[in-house]
Amino acid sequence: MAAPLEQWFLDVPVVTRWWTTAVVATSVLCQCDLVSPFQLFLSFQTVWVKRQYWRLFTTFLYFGPLSLDFMFHLFFMARYSRMLEESFYQGRTADFAWLLLYSATSLIALSPIINMPFLGAPLSFSLVYIWARRNPGVRLSFLGLFVFNAPYLPWVLLGFSLLLHNTIPKDDLLGIAVGHVYYFFSDVYPQINNGSRPLDPPEFWRRLFATAPPAQM
Repeated sequence: MAAPLEQWFLDVPVVTRWWTTAVVATSVLCQCDLVSPFQLFLSFQTVWVKRQYWRLFTTFLYFGPLSLDFMFHLFFMARYSRMLEESFYQGRTADFAWLLLYSATSLIALSPIINMPFLGAPLSFSLVYIWARRNPGVRLSFLGLFVFNAPYLPWVLLGFSLLLHNTIPKDDLLGIAVGHVYYFFSDVYPQINNGSRPLDPPEFWRRLFATAPPAQM
């Protein structure tokens, strides 16, 4: 019988499970000085000239040192990634992984515009935006101060970040932009263009995640 913590870990959908695990492991390694954040951030010159290709992945895994701010970002990442994967992508691991790949690729392409070395926060914020738009009837409470419908959640969080840091949260805005493009072409565009879904994953991608049929006896 699995221990409660092990059972909780196994109950988390597979993509969210391993992304969350990688994020926690990365911060622990940095906290123990086994890895430096300078080895993880996205630098196109370092990626292409020095061939440090891992930076294209590790830029999405570092949310800062272990702290209250880290826990806040980890909570939102894991919560909304899990809710999306368990609801709209239940039994469709390939589609959810493709959503993350699309969002990650878009963020990498846009990152030079705002010079952002770590892209984990905007990636998780894009998932928050997509979940919020797909749950228009859900009512949420912010710190017990006021209640609002879910589609306003990204803007409430953006406003809170603006008040807290007294600066425009570029990472949140970038996540909203990437999430909105995906939401439009996945949820709005098909309704006005005969069901066409240009951001759906190709068949070869789905085959990568297909479960092999059981062997016949």
